Order: sequence, then structure tokens, then C-alpha cells
Amino acid sequence: MILNGVEIRDTFAEAFPMVGTRLIVTADTPEWALTAGRTTTGFATSVIGCGCEAGIERVLAPEETPDGRPGVSLLIFAMDFKQLKTVVPLRLGQCVLTCPTTACYAGIETGKRVPLAKTIRYFADGHQISKKIGDKRFWRLPVMEGEFVCDEDTGSVDGVGGGNFLILARSRAAALKAAEAAVAAMGTVEGVILPFPGGVVRSGSKVGSKYKGLFASTNDAYCPTLRATRPSALPPEVGSVLEIVIDGVSFEAVSEATRVGITAVCALGAEGGVVAVDAGNYGGNLGPFHFKLREIMKDSAGGAA
Repeated sequence: MILNGVEIRDTFAEAFPMVGTRLIVTADTPEWALTAGRTTTGFATSVIGCGCEAGIERVLAPEETPDGRPGVSLLIFAMDFKQLKTVVPLRLGQCVLTCPTTACYAGIETGKRVPLAKTIRYFADGHQISKKIGDKRFWRLPVMEGEFVCDEDTGSVDGVGGGNFLILARSRAAALKAAEAAVAAMGTVEGVILPFPGGVVRSGSKVGSKYKGLFASTNDAYCPTLRATRPSALPPEVGSVLEIVIDGVSFEAVSEATRVGITAVCALGAEGGVVAVDAGNYGGNLGPFHFKLREIMKDSAGGAA
């Protein structure tokens, strides 16, 4: 399959189950809402070493938030529900409670309950006040600035982690431009995050290592500088590879983000220095979710073959 001169390789991205939740964080200004969102989702690129994967799903207008203020929607994913219940209150307490003017609300109403103010209310040292509206309980915690308002808990979903595709380009500049175009386009898809810095991964990994105790290491088959010494998956004209990793609330959301991202890459085409689009998998042994690139892109292929 060739799209605008770019080969869509006949492979699939292999993804695995995760458990996720959504937080709605609001503030007096869009800038402070973004500050809280960026801080809360910081150091959350991979469960390998970070404990969770998190990102800003999208920016919210005042009419989209519970309190009529500017906000952001955050998605946080962990490998199991126990870990999710641990990391969410920690990030809430350290990064949202501490940030000027913020409030925090549940972004998912269904599924197992993840504690929010139910856990961090004790910071108020007995001065916390709760109010139940309908079936929901909110907490007000006095702070030096005024008060912090927060939902007691939020819901959760069984999500998908590790969706991905690889951009094979002639140069580093071409790969980065294509990756930036993909990230911008994928930002319009609801229900997904791209947890790595700026949505892009330069250091894609493989399972295992020559070093004892290290269970992931550089994906040498896709490192251009190792082409002469290691078995390579790269044609001679490829000088740089970048990866986009996708976490989502459903298989469909990750699939749509993949389609949108690859479409943006192929819009730059061979003239933009893009050679091929590939994906990372481990022969189907890592996870049950397989995102087949050609199947996802078949509606965009037209007469390409």
C-alpha cells in the first residue's frame, strides 16, 4: 500500500490492556488550568519507570466544565486498578490542590471508583466540608488562597495502552516535521493521549536487553546508526525514525487516532522526506490489541496498491 509515495508496511501495532480515568481540572484562567494539567501529567510517559501514563486529552471551554470556568481534560492510565487508585490521589494532591485557583471534577461517571477528595480531604485537618448534590458528593477544603473544591471520586474504564506507529524518514528534520503534523492532527481525537514529550518518542524500545535486570532496551532494528552492525528493518535511504505512542479509552479511539495521524504523515508524502510508516509489535505476544496499519488505512488508500 502506497499513500502519496509513502509505503504503509504490512504490519500491526501491538497494544495491551490498561485501566484509566479522566479528570476535569478548572481554574480562573486558561493559563492556570494548563499549568495544573501539565504539572499533573508530568513524568508520566511510560509505566516503565513512571508508574502511570498520563496526558492532557484536550482543552475545555467554560461552557464544557462543571463550574463554568476554563479547564483541561486529563487522562491517566495504569496497568491495574490498584495502581491507578494509588497514583491518581498522589498527583491530585501534589499538582492540582497546590495550583492556584483550581478545582477538580470527575470526568467519567461509570466503572470502578477512583478516590479524589475522598483521600486528599484529610489535608484540611478536620476543616473539610462535604455536600451531596443528587448522587454526587463534593468536598471543600480550606487553603490559604481560599478553598479547593473537588469531587469525592471519579469513574474508570478498561483502556488500551501502547498503540503506536513509526515514521521512517530520510532525515531527522523530515521525521520531526511529520511527527509534529501527526500530533497536531491526533489532538482532535477525543479519548486518547500521546504520553511522551510533545507526543513523540525518539527512543523506541524492544523487549529485553543484554544487561541483567533491564527488561527494555533500544530498538536496534530501527536505529539508523546500527544498520551496518545489526539486523535492520530500515531501507538505505532512511536516516531517522520517530514513534508516536497512543493510549486510549477504547480500541476504537486508538484506531481512529492512528488513522488520523498516519493520514497527516502521508499528506507530507515522499516529497516531504517520508519513506514509510511502520509499527512496533512483538509477534503478538505482548498484548491482545492489534492495530493493523493497512486495514486501518484502507479507506484512505483509494487506488493505491
